Amino acid sequence: MLKTGNMLRSTHSLFLIKKLRLSSVLFRNSSVGVKGEPAKPNIQTSVPGPKSQQLLEELSSLQQTGSVQLFADYDKCIGNYFVDADGNTFLDAFTQISSIPIGYNHPKLMEAFKDEHYLKELVNRPALGVFPSLSWPEMLKNVLMSVAPSGLNCVATMMCGSCSNENAYKSVFMWYRNKDRGGKMDFTPEEMESCMINQPPGAPSLSILSFKGGFHGRTFGALSTTRSKAIHKLDCPAFDWPVAPFPRYKYPLDQHQRENCEEDQKCLEQVEEVIQKYHKKGIPVAGMIVEPIQAEGGDNEASPDFFKNLQKICKKNGIALIIDEVQTGCGPTGKMWCHEHFNLPSPPDIVTFSKKMLTGGFYFSEEFKPLHPYRVFNTWMGDPGKLILLKQVLTVIKNDNLICQTQETGKYLKEGLHQLENEYPNIINSVRGRGTFLAYNAPTTELRDKINNTLKKNGVLSGVCGEKTIRIRPALIFEKKHAEIYLDTLRNIFKEF
Repeated sequence: MLKTGNMLRSTHSLFLIKKLRLSSVLFRNSSVGVKGEPAKPNIQTSVPGPKSQQLLEELSSLQQTGSVQLFADYDKCIGNYFVDADGNTFLDAFTQISSIPIGYNHPKLMEAFKDEHYLKELVNRPALGVFPSLSWPEMLKNVLMSVAPSGLNCVATMMCGSCSNENAYKSVFMWYRNKDRGGKMDFTPEEMESCMINQPPGAPSLSILSFKGGFHGRTFGALSTTRSKAIHKLDCPAFDWPVAPFPRYKYPLDQHQRENCEEDQKCLEQVEEVIQKYHKKGIPVAGMIVEPIQAEGGDNEASPDFFKNLQKICKKNGIALIIDEVQTGCGPTGKMWCHEHFNLPSPPDIVTFSKKMLTGGFYFSEEFKPLHPYRVFNTWMGDPGKLILLKQVLTVIKNDNLICQTQETGKYLKEGLHQLENEYPNIINSVRGRGTFLAYNAPTTELRDKINNTLKKNGVLSGVCGEKTIRIRPALIFEKKHAEIYLDTLRNIFKEF
């Protein structure tokens, strides 16, 4: 049995508990919430229950199912609540790996395809690079460009986060080589012949720099920049591309400012060293990709100053800066795009997105637009049906002021996690994050997994990442009353440890 550390409670801690509970009561009295949403989780069977276990056995005969946790009844899921095949109702603070923006079965999304024109856009899925709908330019302008990161006036749509990053890399390499050619559009015969046998100069020796702990996808190019877990990369050939350290901070941040500043500086120095090393190796760095908060790798965050200096390094070395907002984009950090927290002096060169944005893709500046057709191309190039849904999502975000709500809920949830950190210092530490994009650590992987599994058995879905981290990824409609359920469940679990 671990010591709970109850004797460490201070007068300030007790005051904070009362403040948090009073705030929750006031919020519940003023909140409308999601119509038809349950008041709390309801677990009726073991987790997973017999129906989920039966379905898992059936699926196992067809594919590898080691990652499957539960089977859902999506007809019954609603708002912030996930209902499994056995009728168990969970408060979902993980939301399909952070990809459900406004909750399950939101009425605005359920109505999206009642319009026959939109239904036909869904049914007649086009090869967008060849036969886009007559409404496609307007859809891009009115939907995706309405929330484009400041300074980026172009967009390419894709299917998922991995292919968004893959094609961002291609765009960077083409941009880099175009600079080498002095902007000439024509390729030499040698370039065209050599690329067909994967040799320079047509297949140049260039690289994308990524960071230790980063995750950018599981397709081959993206995989060469993914550095989070060995299981993603084992047995797959990879490019000789550089990796640099990402800051690892000490918490609480306000008590370790000097050490964390030194950590920033050390990492930035190593970034520059790696760039020079690969230049000397004859594999120059054309682009750098970084997450605003490393998600799958352990919810590792870095300071605005770190990112500002990273951008300076890129500009000094003629390197494109790609910000991977696949998981952080569309509001969960309390801003539409997490990199907005950093107040960069100029826009990133490329920003990739997916998950809560429902479609994949990347925003970019004009200079990264390919000079030739078919260079960034595939059959579907995204899906108009997803933009129809995203249009509704963005309308709900604006009308319901969900970015502001995420800030408020996130503040309440983070304060509650800090309180638990004070109460149970032997169980929880390193509370961190922005908005509701939050995380905390346990002392060991085993205890982390025990906490996460016990949350699930008590009707709360969270996720794990890194070695010791539990991550919280609710929908943007997550309110303080939901945060209170999460915190109360966690507190009751800790009391039993």
